[in-house]
Amino acid sequence: MTKNWWQEVVVYQIYPRSFKDSNGDGIGDIQGIIEKLDYLQKLGIGAIWLSPVYQSPNDDNGYDISDYQAIMQEFGEMADMEIFISEANKRDIRIVMDLVVNHTSDEHNWFIEAKKGRDNPYRDYYVWSDPGVDGGVPNNLTSTFSGPAWELDEASGQYYFHLFSKKQPDLNWENPQVRQAVYDMMNFWIAKGIGGFRMDVIDLIGKVPLEGITGNGPKLHQYLQEMNQKTFGAYDLLTVGETWGATPELAKLYSDPKRNELSMVFQFEHVSLDQQPGKDKWDLYPLDVGELKKVLTKWQVKLGNDGWNSLFWNNHDLPRIISRWGNDQEYREESGKLLAILLHMMRGTPYIYQGEEIGMINTPINDIAEAEDIESINMYHERLEAGFDSKDILASINAKGRDNARRPMAWDNSDQGGFTTGTPWLELNENYETINVAAALADPNSLFYTYQQLIQLRKEYPLMVWGEFELLDTAEQVFSFYRTYQDQRWLIITNFSNEEQVFSCEDKIEELIIQNYRCPINQLSNIKLRPWQALVFKVKNEVARLSSNEEKKL
Repeated sequence: MTKNWWQEVVVYQIYPRSFKDSNGDGIGDIQGIIEKLDYLQKLGIGAIWLSPVYQSPNDDNGYDISDYQAIMQEFGEMADMEIFISEANKRDIRIVMDLVVNHTSDEHNWFIEAKKGRDNPYRDYYVWSDPGVDGGVPNNLTSTFSGPAWELDEASGQYYFHLFSKKQPDLNWENPQVRQAVYDMMNFWIAKGIGGFRMDVIDLIGKVPLEGITGNGPKLHQYLQEMNQKTFGAYDLLTVGETWGATPELAKLYSDPKRNELSMVFQFEHVSLDQQPGKDKWDLYPLDVGELKKVLTKWQVKLGNDGWNSLFWNNHDLPRIISRWGNDQEYREESGKLLAILLHMMRGTPYIYQGEEIGMINTPINDIAEAEDIESINMYHERLEAGFDSKDILASINAKGRDNARRPMAWDNSDQGGFTTGTPWLELNENYETINVAAALADPNSLFYTYQQLIQLRKEYPLMVWGEFELLDTAEQVFSFYRTYQDQRWLIITNFSNEEQVFSCEDKIEELIIQNYRCPINQLSNIKLRPWQALVFKVKNEVARLSSNEEKKL
C-alpha cells in the first residue's frame, strides 16, 4: 500500500468569517487566520481546509462564487492569501482550498453573459430548459434550500437549473469548455502552492436534470478522472470529495488509488442517524448508539485497502457534536473528550472543525429573526406555511441549523470573545466568557490538550493510521474496538451514555495510552465505566474472550 502524507495528518477546518477578525469590521479575515497560525501549530495539525474566500455576493456565505481567482474584499486581497499560504507552509501546514464547481453565483461573469441570450457563447455553461408540458417548471426536482430547482429567466422564456439557491445556477459539466475553465482555475491555485482541494458537493457535477438525475450521474467518474489528469494528478495533493450519497462501494470508486480520482471522501451516513427514516434532517430522531456502531464499523471494515475515508463529527454545515450526541451540560468536557478519542482512534483522516477542540456547543435562538442561515430561514417559512408549529420548527433549527457551527470563535473572555473589536456579523454564544481558547490553554486538563495529545499520538504510532479495526461485542451504550498493526494491539473502550456501564474482557493491560478521567485502572475485568468515560490501552496481542454483564447486543 502506498502511504501518503494526507493519511497521516489531522486536518483543521476554518470557516473564515467566524475565525478571527483583524480589522474590526466584525467579519473574520485572512490576516486574522495568519495571526492564529502559531495556535494551530501548537495544536499539531498538518493541513487547513479553508472554506471559500473567493469573491462572492454572499447569498450562501461564500459558496456562491462570482470570481474564482479573486479574494472577497471583506477577507482581504490576493497578497494576503499568498502570505497565508507561505506562512502556513513554514509551519508544515498545507492549505486545502474549498472547490465549489457544481454551481457559481448568478453574479459570475459566465452567468451574466449566459443570460444575454440563447446564442451567447456562455449560454451552454449552465443548464437550461424550455418550460414543461404544462408551461411550468420542466420537472419536479427541488432545491436543497426549498422550492423548485428551476428558475424562470423571463427574458428568454427558459428555466435555468439550481440545486441550491436561485442565485447559485448549476454549471453544465457536459460542456467541455466548462470543464477546461474549471481545470485552468484549479491549476491557477496549484501554482500558488496550495496543498489540495476539498470538493463541495462533487457528486452532483454529473447531474442530468431533465432525466431526474442529480447525484452520481453517469459521467461523474469520467469527469473526475479527467480532472485528476489535467490538474492535481501530477502533484502530491490532498483531494477530498463531499459525497452525500456515498456507500462504501461508491467510496472506492472515488478513492481507490488505482482509479486516479480523489484521495478520500466525506460520507455522511453516520450523521444522518438522528433524523426520521425517509425524511429530511429537520425531522428529529433520537440517536441509536447501536446503529452508530454498525454504520461506523461498516465504513471501517468495507473500505479495506481499496479506498480512504474522512473522519469527522462537525463541519460548517453541521451542529456542534457535543450538543448533538454528547452532553453539553453536566458532561461537556467528558463527552467532548470521548467523542474526540473515539473518532481519532478510527482508520481514516481526522478533521477538526474550528472550536471543536475547545468544546464549543450549539447556540439556541428564540425567534427566526435571530437566524442568519438561508437554509434555516427558508425551511422555517416553508414549514410555517405548511401548518407546523413555530416552536417545533425552532426546535429543529436549534438542533440542526447551520448557524450553530458558524458562531464566531471565542479566543478569550474579553468583549466579543476577542474575535473582533467591532460588532460580529453573527452573535457569539453567550458562554464565550468561559468557553474560549485562553481558558482552554490555561487548563492542563482541557479538551484542547486531549486533541493535542491525539494528534501527537498519531505522529508517533503508525497503528492509529494503518491499524486494522475490529468491533467488540458489548452492551449497546459501550462502543469498544481493537486497532491492530504488526505486533501492536490497542483496545478502545467508550461509554456513550450518561449512565454507568460495565465492560469486561480478559485482555492484559500493557500500557494506558489516553483517557478522559484521571483514575487508575489495572485490569479489564468488570470495569465500571463512568458516564462518557473513554479509555485506550495497549494490550497483549492475543485473542481475547469477551463478555458483558448486559444482554443488549448490537
